[in-house]
Amino acid sequence: MRISQCRQEDLELLDQHLPFRGAAAQYEARYARQREGRATVLVAWRERRPVGSCEVRWEGCEAPEVRAAHPGCPEVNGLSVWPEALRSTGVGTALIREAERLAAERGARAIGLGVEKNNPRASALYGRLGYRASVPYLDCWSYQDGAGVAHRVADACVFMVKPL
Repeated sequence: MRISQCRQEDLELLDQHLPFRGAAAQYEARYARQREGRATVLVAWRERRPVGSCEVRWEGCEAPEVRAAHPGCPEVNGLSVWPEALRSTGVGTALIREAERLAAERGARAIGLGVEKNNPRASALYGRLGYRASVPYLDCWSYQDGAGVAHRVADACVFMVKPL
């Protein structure tokens, strides 16, 4: 497995291999933030197939309560591993470790990530990696389905932080 920064030509492969709604538009938005210097999109590869990804948002979490508690703290956002059979095989850990390395390289003193309150498996992974629960918040986001219908989502989350 290798981890690399997302390139324009990777977007089509990500769209082909991602199992979730609105993936293409989501990756276009992430890649646009990367081009603007506001984020870095990391992709995990096995052979020539993407098997995971995350975005490191250099401006931090968008939730106001998280920004107030952790100003300037970069956020690992949208961590995903697919197919599900590859979960618990080190892909997510490798992506997080690379995000931490990049944040430390940029001089960040801490890094954070949000986890849905109903996702104990992810929460346990982050705890094992040294992240500690800090701020509860609602992660509000939207996506457009294949029929062009926009959907708004609000997930109850906890922001977890790790000193670097």
